[in-house]
Amino acid sequence: MTTEAAPPPGSAGTPLAGPTADDYTSVQQSAEFGELRSSYRSFAFPLTVAFIAWYLLYVLLSNYAGGFMGTKLFGNINVALVLGLAQFATTFLIAWLYARHAAANLDPKAEAIKARMEAAE
Repeated sequence: MTTEAAPPPGSAGTPLAGPTADDYTSVQQSAEFGELRSSYRSFAFPLTVAFIAWYLLYVLLSNYAGGFMGTKLFGNINVALVLGLAQFATTFLIAWLYARHAAANLDPKAEAIKARMEAAE
């Protein structure tokens, strides 16, 4: 019994020639890839900045506005608890929005680039 797997059907044991570094460089410099990168950045950067600002606001309010954060809204629920839970909700909302954005805008463009590179092989 051997531990080596047999080569896949149709191959003579020689490795397939894949894309070269020049192929990747030309794709990276293409307008199509620039559009993909721009679409990603136009979504990710503003939301990242907004979330970091929102998180820092929460931290600063917790540190310097204890009276405000301790304000009871109803029962034993105060502003700090509501804003803290809103941090979690915001995180999940951003993840959901990104998944939708990626599926609608990024994945089709990336698949087109991948298909073009595979067709050139």
